[in-house]
Order: sequence, then C-alpha cells, then structure tokens
Amino acid sequence: MIIGLTGKNGSGKGVAADFLKELGYQYYSLSDVIREEMVKKEIQVTRENLIKFANEMRTTYGPSILAEKILAKLDPDKNYVVDSIRNPFEVETLRKRKDFHLLVIEAEPKTRFERIKERAREKDPVTYEDFLKIDAAEAGSRDPASQQLNRTQELADAAVGNNGTIDEFREQLKQVIRTLSANTQRPDWNTYFMGIAQMVALRSNCIKRKVAAVLVKDRRIISTGYNGTPRGVKNCNEGGCPRCNHFGQSGANLDACLCSHAEENAIVQAAYHGVSVKGATIYTTFSPCLTCTKIIINAGIAEVIYNTAYPMEDLSIRLLKESGITVTQHTLPAKN
Repeated sequence: MIIGLTGKNGSGKGVAADFLKELGYQYYSLSDVIREEMVKKEIQVTRENLIKFANEMRTTYGPSILAEKILAKLDPDKNYVVDSIRNPFEVETLRKRKDFHLLVIEAEPKTRFERIKERAREKDPVTYEDFLKIDAAEAGSRDPASQQLNRTQELADAAVGNNGTIDEFREQLKQVIRTLSANTQRPDWNTYFMGIAQMVALRSNCIKRKVAAVLVKDRRIISTGYNGTPRGVKNCNEGGCPRCNHFGQSGANLDACLCSHAEENAIVQAAYHGVSVKGATIYTTFSPCLTCTKIIINAGIAEVIYNTAYPMEDLSIRLLKESGITVTQHTLPAKN
C-alpha cells in the first residue's frame, strides 16, 4: 500500500510520516527530488527556493515530473509513505498504482501557525498575517505547474484532523489505515499464477520468444517450465539452436527447432521429480502449440489458462475443448 500525504504548512504531515515509518512504511518525499536537483546545481536549499525550483521543474518537464521520479522507485511488494504531494497531476500519476491512497492532514490555521513558530525554521513567517499570505499563495494558482494545495486536497481519499494531541492524531491515523487496508485489492488466483508465469518466462534462453508455464494443483505450484534447449545442450541464446539463430520466419521449420516448449518442460519436470499432474491447471504465457496440446491432454491436465494467443492456436484450442479440458484466456494488463 502507498499512502500519499498532502496538507498545508504546519498541518502535521511530518508527524504522520514518522508514525508510518514506525509501522514499517518506507519513506519518500517529492521534496527530496527537488533537493537532489538543487544540490546538483549548487542552489541553496530554502523553503522559498524549493517552491520556486519545483515550479520550474514542473514547467520544464511537466506538472507530474516529481511523482514520476518517485513512482519509478517503488516496488510492488512494499508499503510506502510519500510526502509533500502538492499538485493534482502528481496525484493522477501516483494513482497509476491501484494501491495508492491520498490522505490530507488538516489543522486550523492558528494551530498551524503556532507549530511553525515553535519549530522556528529560518525564513518561516514571523507574523500571523504573513503566514496567511503565504498560505493563500500556496493554496492555489492559475499556473497548473505551481502548487495547487486546495485542488490536491479535494482529491484525497480520507482526511485526518490534527488539532489535538499527538496521541489523538496517531489514533486517527490508525483507524484510517485499518479502513484502507481492509479495502486493499489483492490479485485473484488467475492473475497471481499468471504473474508468476510471466516472471518464470524471464528464465527462458530462447532468442525467438520467451514463454513459460506454471502447473498448479489445489492452488499450489507443483512445477514450472520455460522454453529453451534441453538439459546439457548449449543454450539457444548462445547458439545452441540453429533454427532460432537463423532468425527465420516465425512459425516456420518448427520441426528443426531444438528448443523444448514451456508446457513440455513443466510437465517433464513434474515427471522427473515424480509429481502427478493429473487434474492440474496449467498457466501459460502463450496458448499451447499442437504438440504441447497433445502432451497436455495425455498428461491428464484438467484446465489450460493462457495469457496471449499463439498465432496458430485454433486447432489446439479445438482439440483441448474436444478432449474435455477447460480452456480460458486470462490476459494480464500491460505494465506501465
């Protein structure tokens, strides 16, 4: 889960981020992207310069540039807190991840001003009037590349008030995170196993096409396979298969190919280790060819689920269905 934080100066975003870090969330701040660029250009890092330089970056590279740089660093299997979100385009970019949730931290202006006075940072406003002027300037602008805090806050999934004690604030955060966690979507079983098959395909040594198959029984993986030359034979990508290395037309001269197919390898691996595949489901990144289709049928596999249609799939699909095997296409969405 990715928790994004937005809110006005002195609202308590830093306190929220520290609390989430205690819970194991990894921390990123869009402001850190700006600081890194400023340090490279030897520009003094002050709040005024940060705002100015951020606006320049958004104008030059697009209003979502800061979020794009952070998004590229986020792994799919970790929890993150992303601070300093100040522009609607940044929210739009981060929402490319379906596990992103934006929290707005809210506090009364006078409360925020007292906090700013207490932290006593250089060039922070000294009077309440100056504070309100800066607050209004940061809240919105006609320039889409500038800070748009009001519009950004309107996009929040939840709001957390921070006008009381830190303990009260932390308790509110706990409640919001519990609610968001309960609504987090997990991949269904077909997406889960097909995603694993796509990762297995990266092990393929075939230079023509990378394909993988995953055999599953009772929601447990019993075997995997990917296409490539047989055990002990020089890898295809090292010149082991003359047909593939000839770079001929796709689908031609298949009888001269030395590479074993992914489905074939998955079934053979199971047999090699004495594991029955009867009644199993096979997940394949491509629909099986005719040869693999016949192997699948005779192995007693009950279901075939594939991601992408193989160019010569019609006869294979008809044969699988005729033999009583359930056939389903489960296409995974393209990755950003």
